[in-house]
Amino acid sequence: MVRWADESLLDLKWEEIGEHYGRYRLHLPEAERAMARSLECYGQLSPVVVCWRQERYELIDGFKRLGAARSLVQMPRLSARLMEADERTAKAAIYGLNRAGGRTRELEEAWIIQALVREDGMSQVEVAELVGRHKSWVCRRLALIERLGPKARDELRVGLLSPTAARQMVRLPEGNQAEVLEVIRREALSSAELAGVVDLWLACTGRRQQEYLLAHPREALSQSKGFVASVRDPRLSEAGNRVWKRVGLLLDVLGRMEVWLAHQGRTELTPEDRVILSPRFQRLSRDAGSVAALSQDFVSELGSA
Repeated sequence: MVRWADESLLDLKWEEIGEHYGRYRLHLPEAERAMARSLECYGQLSPVVVCWRQERYELIDGFKRLGAARSLVQMPRLSARLMEADERTAKAAIYGLNRAGGRTRELEEAWIIQALVREDGMSQVEVAELVGRHKSWVCRRLALIERLGPKARDELRVGLLSPTAARQMVRLPEGNQAEVLEVIRREALSSAELAGVVDLWLACTGRRQQEYLLAHPREALSQSKGFVASVRDPRLSEAGNRVWKRVGLLLDVLGRMEVWLAHQGRTELTPEDRVILSPRFQRLSRDAGSVAALSQDFVSELGSA
């Protein structure tokens, strides 16, 4: 249970607030910029949460607000609420306070669970009791980090590998993860494609099959049972089959673009690339929005038919 040191709020300079526990949170520049706009318009609507650790205030909740405040000249101070917490309960509070607002991410949860188990020496059962979850949940979060090889773990930390992809990677032996990561990057595999590649990898009986899979992942998927696309669906008319094929192609391309934008796009583009590509992405945003709206209308029409 959270214990507040005092009902009154603290008025702290942001330089007085440490970020020791920031290593358990994802750094999201876009979210910080959005928070900065909110602070400019409305001010600080809710206090950050801090605890007193090693002779200074350490932030537990409000990392985006702190990061945003640093960028605003008119906001040199933050309102804060002081929580009584030792090392273990501080980490659990990071999870609990964010869980209440529905803002936790699997990766952040995994970092917290790993710290409680490996740094604080708690058993998985003790951690489960502390955070109010089942032991199997704790085990899954711990595995998300600890079954990953060093390269995959690093990419997960900086956001180049999604938690969804990481769950597939942990199915592979650690020694094989780096080469499969390279395939994800090179081919911009979607989550479904990655799951299929991992399934095929685990079924490989020799290195030659693995090498073919690494070199031609989509060809291997198309040849495997369950990934062979029907040339024509006999249930559909000629027009229906044409639409089916177009939608399939569109979904495939959109899936690749989604992976690229979410996990690697911005990091590999030069400033010159961004200037040249900007008009195309503006058109993509506009046209994709239009297609999404028309598709939703069509889905509604089908539902009422």
